[in-house]
Amino acid sequence: MPVPSSNPFPHAYSFDPAYGMDLARLLAIVPPEPPDDFSAFWRSRYASALTVEPRPRIQATGRILDGYEVYDLNYASTDGVQIGGWLLAPRDGPVSRGIVVGHGYAGRDGPDAAPGLAHAALLFPCFRGLSRSPVPGVSPHAHLHVLHDIQDRRRYILGGCVDDLWLGVSALIALFPQVAGQVSYQGVSFGGGIGALAAPWDARIGRLHLHLPTFGHQALRLTLPCVGSGEAVREFQSRHEFNVMETLAYYDAASAARYLEIPTLVAPALFDPAVPPPGQFAIYNAIPAAWRRLFVLRAGHFDYPGQAAQCKELKQEVARFLMQP
Repeated sequence: MPVPSSNPFPHAYSFDPAYGMDLARLLAIVPPEPPDDFSAFWRSRYASALTVEPRPRIQATGRILDGYEVYDLNYASTDGVQIGGWLLAPRDGPVSRGIVVGHGYAGRDGPDAAPGLAHAALLFPCFRGLSRSPVPGVSPHAHLHVLHDIQDRRRYILGGCVDDLWLGVSALIALFPQVAGQVSYQGVSFGGGIGALAAPWDARIGRLHLHLPTFGHQALRLTLPCVGSGEAVREFQSRHEFNVMETLAYYDAASAARYLEIPTLVAPALFDPAVPPPGQFAIYNAIPAAWRRLFVLRAGHFDYPGQAAQCKELKQEVARFLMQP
């Protein structure tokens, strides 16, 4: 039977995907305090990652998408991992800015159309272990991928995915040197959380869009049932003595967000069965007020009336935001 919810959407989940919270309560969520060495941990990782030469390789596919030429892409990341993906380059006109686009935990089977993003080259990496970036021993399934090396803070898979983002920026600049100083990142769900973890330490990223971002307020996430990767972590914790927060405290997107000093547009949802909204809003709440902008979605990872119109409005807002100097 449908479960009563603080949100008007009928559903058959065994939990409330709004978690009993309205917008006012979500905006009042206090972000977690990071470990004392949080910043040092990430700055050291960034410095190490940037010693890798990405050596990007592209191959024309012959496809045209929304006025962009589509290329297959590969580049080198840390740990000897090869990252696959796609590159979109304008068919006509110069390239003057670059955008790295992250994907959700379902992976990616191709690049997205890019309306309203004039003179931009777009790089669509597949994070390690997912889609075009298979890694031996790493499951492509979200509920297993999110647990890979979770007992080792320095080897945890999410850290490698952050490396892949940083080296994606390096690859984009290697292909189009003129975009240095004009690089943005946008990511949805899994890619939003990875973006929040990566961007504070990479001065090459000048604008940031986080759409339904995950990995926010990890301690709180452990208390919230969901149908996303967070549930796999909850189940793992219930079966093991190891305290996952020994690792996850360093992979908290809300903790990282407090270090952001670039314009950041966040689009969290009020109702989301896969990525609990309290974690999404914890990320937004942690961003210094001078740098954050908010676009509230009625729901995420869920079909709802008026969704197409709201998503169209968000895409237009994102294009305007990313095209600002």
